[in-house]
Amino acid sequence: MTALLLPPFTARAYRGEIDLPAIVELINTCNVIDQLDHVVTIAELQNDLDNPDPDPVDELRLWTNAEGQLIGYSRLRVLPATTTAQEGFFNIKVHPEARYQGVEDQILAWAESTLRDLSRSLPVPLYLRTGARDIQTEQITWLEQHGFSVVRCFYRMTRSLVDPIPAPQFPTGFTVRSLLPEEVPVWVEMFNQTFIDHWNHHPMTVERRQRWLTHPTYDPELDQVAIAPDGTFAAFCFSLIDQEDNRWTGRLDGWIGDLGTRRGFRRLGLGRAMLLTGMHQLKAKGMDTALLGVDAENPSGALKLYESEGFRQQWSNFAYCKEL
Repeated sequence: MTALLLPPFTARAYRGEIDLPAIVELINTCNVIDQLDHVVTIAELQNDLDNPDPDPVDELRLWTNAEGQLIGYSRLRVLPATTTAQEGFFNIKVHPEARYQGVEDQILAWAESTLRDLSRSLPVPLYLRTGARDIQTEQITWLEQHGFSVVRCFYRMTRSLVDPIPAPQFPTGFTVRSLLPEEVPVWVEMFNQTFIDHWNHHPMTVERRQRWLTHPTYDPELDQVAIAPDGTFAAFCFSLIDQEDNRWTGRLDGWIGDLGTRRGFRRLGLGRAMLLTGMHQLKAKGMDTALLGVDAENPSGALKLYESEGFRQQWSNFAYCKEL
């Protein structure tokens, strides 16, 4: 361990664009050690921070050593309260050579106090949420020692696109095409009707979905919707290719991002047809592997669908929660 990464550590506020290079370097250093297979660019992070969702409260905090080197970073997003709960989601990024020397404790104390301060007048329970993947054993131990417990498990799944992909079969009268920018409000309504019965669903907003239209990875050809004969938006498959990640990993991965079928249109084969559509599109764009994430307890049977089309579990990610 270098002397620069030894305590004492000091918390400070985010200063804006001047901090972005150091934050990106820290996040990517952590992602290598934690095997998260994702590289963050300055442009991506700046786009995210410059265009926050209008509803959640978005707070950032940085930790430096005596030399001013960034060794810790956290972002807390506090969602609008419901009638039953107020939730805050935070991440923990600490330089691998400075871990478990007190920075994580400071991050947690900051996240807890910030959530409490923002929620003092609310007569509902407060919940602080975060996540850890299966190989982050030290972080899992630390979380559980600090009162967090697992409330859900998610699988990352993978499927070769070199292997044969069945042709999608749509019900008679349904059409499939790319989403048009002016149709975002209709898409959002479909999305919320699709996931309203899923675990910990928070409504999608038009503003949040419109942000994706300007995201560096967005490709309108991969933003597909299935439309019923009466014009109703019935199902969707939103895929993406992160070229920066692929350059970093040396792979040709494409993601099945958002996939779902609206209530009232299930059991017609639309989910499978849209999944296969997305896989064919990723293959046509030169990808050789499809990735996706799924709730292990998804009530709509998504896990069985993915397994039936050749997807296999790659690793697990655990959702942790602590009531304050």
